[in-house]
Amino acid sequence: MTDLQAEPTDRNDTAEELSPDQLTDAVHAIADRSREASRILARATRARKDRVLLAIADALVSRRDSVLAANRTDVDRGRAAGTSAYLLDRLSLDAERVGKLADALAQLAALPDPVGTAVRAETLPNGLRMSQVRVPLGVVAAIYEARPNVTVDIAGLALKSGNAVILRGGSAAAATNAALVGIIRDTLEDHGLPDDAVLTIDEFGRDGAQVLMKARGRVDVLIPRGGRELIQSVVTTARVPVIETGEGNVHILLDESADETMAVDILLNAKTQRPSVCNTVETLLVHARSTAAPAVLAALVRAGVTLHVDERSRGLLPAGTDAPTATDDDWGREYMQLDLAVKTVDSVDDALRHIRRWSTGHSEAIITNNLASSEEFVAGVDSAAVLVNASTRFVDGGELGLGAEVGISTQKMHARGPMGLAELTTTKWIVQGAGHVRR
Repeated sequence: MTDLQAEPTDRNDTAEELSPDQLTDAVHAIADRSREASRILARATRARKDRVLLAIADALVSRRDSVLAANRTDVDRGRAAGTSAYLLDRLSLDAERVGKLADALAQLAALPDPVGTAVRAETLPNGLRMSQVRVPLGVVAAIYEARPNVTVDIAGLALKSGNAVILRGGSAAAATNAALVGIIRDTLEDHGLPDDAVLTIDEFGRDGAQVLMKARGRVDVLIPRGGRELIQSVVTTARVPVIETGEGNVHILLDESADETMAVDILLNAKTQRPSVCNTVETLLVHARSTAAPAVLAALVRAGVTLHVDERSRGLLPAGTDAPTATDDDWGREYMQLDLAVKTVDSVDDALRHIRRWSTGHSEAIITNNLASSEEFVAGVDSAAVLVNASTRFVDGGELGLGAEVGISTQKMHARGPMGLAELTTTKWIVQGAGHVRR
């Protein structure tokens, strides 16, 4: 279910009271305020931005009770509407999760500022001094589903990289997002930076999101973060530049040489730690000569995972296991719950063919003790991330040292994989001469 297409309550009284022209004017006015704020933020020093990030982290902790109260409102409404347990988990905050949001902001503050970093610099033979340096993108817009942590992650990354951000977080998390944005804007104002550096169009619902997607010239880049329907809706509708992120039909290949204990630990982590996120494994490819496969599948069954298997894999299941037969729908599906497709393959090359057919280009992994197999797999996979003997849950900006992430890009232009601070910048060429003219 996506905020843009499938939430029947995702209309908003504010949007309904406005004519189409008034709605366009209102959203454009927000984008213009964001543009003005971006010009100020682009010149802010690292020290100033870091102080604000640390202050926001402190404010999240000190005002945690108000955030959790707002979140309970959203969760209760979602539960009453029949939202699945997995989506409710993505929506829910508790004291520990709020603490982790604050910790992520502190980690961002400790990272180097990408703005002003030289990508290249040299003196040309004619004496011109040339440099290419990182600069903010400007106005970044984000449309995402019911994950309040994304509100803080994206706002923090945008501020550190000198960008203003316009958020559209969806009606399912409306109360929580309003509380979080309020804390961020209050802190910005208290520290002398424009509160318009973080704005939201949630009050305008889906109709406002449609206007934002078409605000070419007012928005520099739009980043959708969510399921397939949301992402495709944005990609096909938007007139502003879009960085396509993260549907995760993630594969793990259990190679014939894989260690049983390692394989069990990795698969349980990759499937069961948090099934509702995009770096969770959705398909297990089992080498026909794998000796670890029976133990792995038995462990998954004991953990409550429903296995969707091809006929060659059925004989590896524990006796009496009720497992549906996998179809093409399973090979192409991002379950985001405790379900896993299982297919037996004859070689690494056979696995790569399956991955090329069904992967969304997010992340793939191999469990192996064979160097040649790992090298063949790494070379043959064309996805944003490839892992050897590690859980796919590590494909995350925070886990990979980025502090946080805007999303995981599955495209190849501008940014690919987890998007951190550097991915929210572009470059500017600076050429310094001494009266040089071209002849």
